[in-house]
Amino acid sequence: MRYLTDQIFDKINELPKGEYENCSFNNCDLSNKNLSGFKFTDCRFVGCNMSLASINNTAFQGVIFKDCKSLGLRFDTCNPFGFEVSFESCQLNHASFFKTKLKKTIFKDTQLQGTDFAEADLTSAIFENCNLEQAIFNRTILEKADFRSSYNYALDPESNRMKKAKFSVLGLAGLLQKYDLHIEG
Repeated sequence: MRYLTDQIFDKINELPKGEYENCSFNNCDLSNKNLSGFKFTDCRFVGCNMSLASINNTAFQGVIFKDCKSLGLRFDTCNPFGFEVSFESCQLNHASFFKTKLKKTIFKDTQLQGTDFAEADLTSAIFENCNLEQAIFNRTILEKADFRSSYNYALDPESNRMKKAKFSVLGLAGLLQKYDLHIEG
């Protein structure tokens, strides 16, 4: 397997299997590609399309995604060792983080519609201005997570661990949705 470090990849649509450290991927189209078994350490993906890429046993350690389209990605199949990612201005609709450890993960200005967070550990995660419409939270650890500026979420306090999680007054309806209450502002 190849080892590449400190390189910039612009507008490519194919990536040789390998380990990438401190690399930047700019405006690359890696959608539907097989990235299984790759290792990315301290890398940045900016403006990339990674939708429906296969990421089985892929390592993401200290990886930043910015302005990326990553629809349907199965982060739950990634290598869990050292898994650390952050997302800014991304489309992560219908992605899966099922049972994934995401402590202190930052999701900023990101679309997370239909994304599966069931049984994930989101302790101290930050959801800043994120659309969480139809996102799945079931038996999820949300302790100290910050949802204050996010919207369209529906969280059941009885089926998630939410001690010291942060919400805005405007988002309280998302905590009561299962009760089918009519709440006016």
